[in-house]
Parts: sequence; structure tokens; C-alpha cells
Amino acid sequence: MVRLTSLLTIKTTARALLMLALGVIDIAALTAVADAAEPRPWQIGMQPPATEVMDRLSAFHFALLIIIFVIATFVLALLVVAMWRFNHQRHPVPTRTSHNTVIEMLWTVVPVMILVGIAIPSFKLMYFMDRVPNPEMTIKVTGHQWYWSYEYPDQDGLTFDSNLIPDAELKPGQKRLLDVDNPLVVPADTTIRVLITGTDVIHSWFVPSFGVQEYAIVGRLNESWMKIDHEGTYYGQCNQICGVNHAFMPVKVEAVTKDAFQHWLADAKKKFARGDDGSGALRVAAVPEPPDAAHPAHGQSRSRE
Repeated sequence: MVRLTSLLTIKTTARALLMLALGVIDIAALTAVADAAEPRPWQIGMQPPATEVMDRLSAFHFALLIIIFVIATFVLALLVVAMWRFNHQRHPVPTRTSHNTVIEMLWTVVPVMILVGIAIPSFKLMYFMDRVPNPEMTIKVTGHQWYWSYEYPDQDGLTFDSNLIPDAELKPGQKRLLDVDNPLVVPADTTIRVLITGTDVIHSWFVPSFGVQEYAIVGRLNESWMKIDHEGTYYGQCNQICGVNHAFMPVKVEAVTKDAFQHWLADAKKKFARGDDGSGALRVAAVPEPPDAAHPAHGQSRSRE
């Protein structure tokens, strides 16, 4: 009876600890989603997803972690059993067995089945990421050394440049190496086709919360897409080494309601209006000088202000 009571107490304690751990995880996840879309100090894992693509990527990632954990645990158990049962004290005379047909078939067939089980959802996910489902609008992203240009082909070619805000010009609340002077503004709950290209070297437009990472290559137009689930501010960076100021090419995307986007469009068309001859004021790209290095010549961007 005492043993039964002790067993029940252990089970109750274990269940309470499990529920507490799940509660902490849930609270952390909700906090991350509510305050999301940027890297955190000592962050473990990926940023919370803001699109269906990233939702699927995260689910596939965690499924692979489970598979890897099971395989690693099984292999570790085999190693422990082999070291315990077949050490030189317990098994002084080694066996002469060199082949086992059943085991050899198993260690061939089982890994193949595991790989096929991984490949099928992987191919489905790649197809889902690659196929743009009836886009409602288009954004063109152009990478330069070392800033981004954004164009709205559906909005009379509205175009502007997006530069990093130097440390000396940061205002309270702005994030170092992440905030820009002109963020990309898009409506939430809208299927957006993203066209990416470059003008000099290879860049990469990467926003972790969207699950979008596409190379900006000179003379080539790559395509991706996103449909942001909720309003918010999302950060990314160029993740292809593109020169001395590669670290100073952040991406900032503001997802707003459709009504707020229309208001922003009206203001942006005035702010970035082009002249009759298509010209605009020249502006030096706001790129900070890298530490302990000579200040490179900045690329010039065309601002339609």
C-alpha cells in the first residue's frame, strides 16, 4: 500500500511538472508572437512565423528534430548496450560472427524508408513555396551595395530606396542595424508576389518570419511570395556576403491593414513623386563606416522625393 501511494505521488508530481513546463512554453510562445519578428538576445529557435509558408517550415523543422532525436537515442542505446555486454571483462573471447542477413537488410531498408518519409513532405513544401497562388499585388526588390530599392509596379511604378539609419541618427525606440529610413509597407492578409533582382553583386533578401529568402542576382529576376497573417513590423537582413558593408543591409517590412495601406500609398506617391523627365534627387546611401576600416565609396541611390 505504501509503495502504491508512493507511486501515485510520483506520477502526480511528474504530471504537475509536465503541465507547468507546457504552461511556460505556451506563455513564452504567446509573448514571442505578440512581440515578434526580430532577433532576440540569446534566442533559441526560429522567429515566430507570420506566414503560412513559415508555419509549414517550422512544422517540418520540428518534425525533423523528432526524427533526429529518435535516431540519435536509438544509436546511443546500441552503443551503451554494446559497451556494457561486450566489454573485455564480460566478453573476453570476441565472437567470430561477421554477417547477419536480417540485420543487414534492416539497416539498409529502414534508412531508405526514413529518407523517403522525409523527402515526400519536403518536396510538397518546396512546391508550395515556389508556386505563387494568384497574387493580389507585386513588389519588386532590387539589391545594391549596400541598400535596397522597392518598387510597386501596380501603383504607377512607385519606387524608393531603403537605407540603414546610422547609429548617430537613431531615435529612441529604433533598433540598431535593423531600422531603416524607408521601410517596405505592405497590406496584411494579401497574397504578394515578390520579384528580386540586383544591380552589382549577389545579395539575398531574407525575412525569417516570412520564410522568404531569395537571391538578388544581376540580370536575373527571381520570384517568391508571401501572405502576412497579421499586422506588425518584421525585420530581416541581406544574408549573402556582398562586400565590406554587407552587415549594414537590413530589411524592414511593415504590414498594415488594407485601409491603412491605401492611406500610406497616397502619402508615398507624393513623397516619392518623380519628375516629368523621370529624374529624382540624388542621395548618398546611408551606410555607416565599418570599424577599423577605411570608409568606402558609397553607391548612390535614386530617391524620388
